Amino acid sequence: MKKSLFTLASLLLVGHLATAQKVEFEEYDLDNGLHVILHQDNTAPVVTTSVMYHVGAKDENPERTGFAHFFEHLLFEGTENIERGEFMKIIPANGGKFNANTTDDRTYYYEVFPSNKVELGLWLESERLMHPVINQIGVDTQNEVVKEEKRMRVDNQPYGKFLEQVKVNLFTKHPYRWTTIGKMEHLDAATLEEFQAFNKKYYIPNNAVLVVAGDIDKTKVKKMIKDYFGPIPKGAPIVRNLPKEDPITTAIEAKAYDSNIQIPAIIQAYRTPSYKERDAYVLEMISSYLSGGKSSKLYKKLVDDKKMALQVGAMSISQEDYSAYIVYGLPLGDTTLANLTKEIDEEIVKIQTNLISERDYEKLINQFENQFVNSNSSVEGIASSLATYYLLYDDVNLINNEINIYRSITREDIQAVAKKYLNPNQRLLLEYLPEDKKQ
Repeated sequence: MKKSLFTLASLLLVGHLATAQKVEFEEYDLDNGLHVILHQDNTAPVVTTSVMYHVGAKDENPERTGFAHFFEHLLFEGTENIERGEFMKIIPANGGKFNANTTDDRTYYYEVFPSNKVELGLWLESERLMHPVINQIGVDTQNEVVKEEKRMRVDNQPYGKFLEQVKVNLFTKHPYRWTTIGKMEHLDAATLEEFQAFNKKYYIPNNAVLVVAGDIDKTKVKKMIKDYFGPIPKGAPIVRNLPKEDPITTAIEAKAYDSNIQIPAIIQAYRTPSYKERDAYVLEMISSYLSGGKSSKLYKKLVDDKKMALQVGAMSISQEDYSAYIVYGLPLGDTTLANLTKEIDEEIVKIQTNLISERDYEKLINQFENQFVNSNSSVEGIASSLATYYLLYDDVNLINNEINIYRSITREDIQAVAKKYLNPNQRLLLEYLPEDKKQ
């Protein structure tokens, strides 16, 4: 009976995925270099307006880290036509919501409005780009906001600094070696002129993509875009010549200490390729195989069966230039970090020496097909995907066919990629310890 139910569920899922609607879009450039992508979906009276800028933490001066994230906050301060503090009041007052986020590679702003407010969304984003007011009052205000965010999310959060320690050990040349939130002393030391110069360099139309998705009339929206964004001057071309990392051929061993924890952790981190590379997709599948849910290999073995770990997981932090593949574990009881490492390594060696089972492979494909459909289930998600695939992947149509990359991955590919990247001599082995263990 269980087998019949499983088969029926599989058929229903396949049928759903086979009929998943293709995302239609139109793209073009303004004379100032701003790339525009439109997606029309009139099934619900909502619209997302968003702008993604190709600027992140990797574009910062090593002595001024945190600038990109700081601007995520600063550009809500106000413009020449929007009084200070009003930007975030206008949106909810008109039935909308908004947010922004920053990574090492890009910064993203978006609003979701009732569709009759699409022009308001376009005006707000054009104001952010054309008329930002960057003054000392705004800088001082957001400096305190960012410091509080760092205290809450990093400094006072258990295991909050583990990524910082991974990055500083895994990267020695490339600017991925610092975190997106940066160092507060760098922000404190920065002058107003430095903030203004950063804005002038990176927040320009030819370093951005504008996406309008949802219940729109494309002809009318195109005119609005031309009226609001067309007059914005083109900026100087941005040239990136970032340093390359040397391959890791000997294991890096390091220790870090955290005053907010009582239970240590072992962290294995491997430097892996850009998310544009096919191997990055394979590594995502390996992550799900190892730790995607309670039936995954690491969880079932170390948490459920052997009861050696309080928590265990694997994840691929995918980025534009390099990625980081991280496996971690928190020991339970008398389990040592060395024994936990040995058990984790055994599971990786199994992937390297044997093909995963057909059943596990089919389960992985189903998981990624489901994720793919869910990511495009709202205009908000579609807007984000369109912007990301254009700006960072150079292929907007991945919004429709990225799933084919996962489907093309074979069990042999999984074995080969695990052999290629996940070896002990190619990794950082970081002991993340309570502060009181410091010698």
